[in-house]
Amino acid sequence: MVRVLIVLAAVVLLGAGATAYALRTPEKPSVEVEAGAVDLAERGRLVFVDEISGKVASVPLSAPGGPRRVSSLSCKRFYTAAEQGLCLADASGPLPGATAVFVDRSLSEQQRIEVDGVPNRAKLSASGRMASWTTFVTGDSYSQAGTFSTRTAIYDRQTQTYESNIEGVRVAGTKMVNDMNYWGVTFTPDDHTYYATLGTGGKTYLIQADAADSSGTKVRENVECPSLSPDGKRVAFKKRVPGDGVRPWREHVLNLDTMVETPLAETRGIDDQVVWLDDDTIAYGLPGEGIWAVRADGEGEPRQLVPHASSPSLVS
Repeated sequence: MVRVLIVLAAVVLLGAGATAYALRTPEKPSVEVEAGAVDLAERGRLVFVDEISGKVASVPLSAPGGPRRVSSLSCKRFYTAAEQGLCLADASGPLPGATAVFVDRSLSEQQRIEVDGVPNRAKLSASGRMASWTTFVTGDSYSQAGTFSTRTAIYDRQTQTYESNIEGVRVAGTKMVNDMNYWGVTFTPDDHTYYATLGTGGKTYLIQADAADSSGTKVRENVECPSLSPDGKRVAFKKRVPGDGVRPWREHVLNLDTMVETPLAETRGIDDQVVWLDDDTIAYGLPGEGIWAVRADGEGEPRQLVPHASSPSLVS
């Protein structure tokens, strides 16, 4: 009888503990969802990854905090251009890996490429012809230079030329060494020139390179995750600065003609490859804070666009 009472008391205590744990568990955040398809031809809509569901979603840029449309496509990173989309998703198998999925305007799959590593960056050229993605193959952070390894691919959808790792690019004045990593590709309108980050020797550089002949040149030191402006005259990038050891960067804009840098009003560390909403505004994701925007001239204040969201791009 004593044993029975002890068992019953233990069950009661365990049940009470489970109830208390359930009460302490924070509720899953909710957002307002509206009926309708995510259409990559519907201009003026901001497309992103909904962080609650992990699905691609969209809102009108004119009312970004309002109801969102949520698709059935799951991605870690997503980018749209020219009524097409590039989804970088986790691989479905038991081992770490990624899948680059090309979709049409209705998010129907057109092609997929299996990729090594953990999804990190995805980009299309303005025409949709050129695609690039970056994955981590060791480590999971850019915060400590030289402690990670990346694989960055460039794929020409027109010729189906696929370079799975651009570490073979020849950068003028730079010896080929084992610690060279590339990430954060952004294309110019000619569909063969691109800018990217080169990390080597504990430093980072902005390079300009040619996808056709795998050659490049250094442009500037201490530049990561570049994003070319719509007018092709400026590059938004994250610059390593003293401060937060987890996200030790501040977003800047570099004028490619004068080489003058402008620090932006956003002082929180941005670990993202930002996008340009227009010639005057950039947007970016902040972990746990959603998608934000700030002026590209260093004036004004940051403003939240979409809560519980990441990986923005604009249907334009």
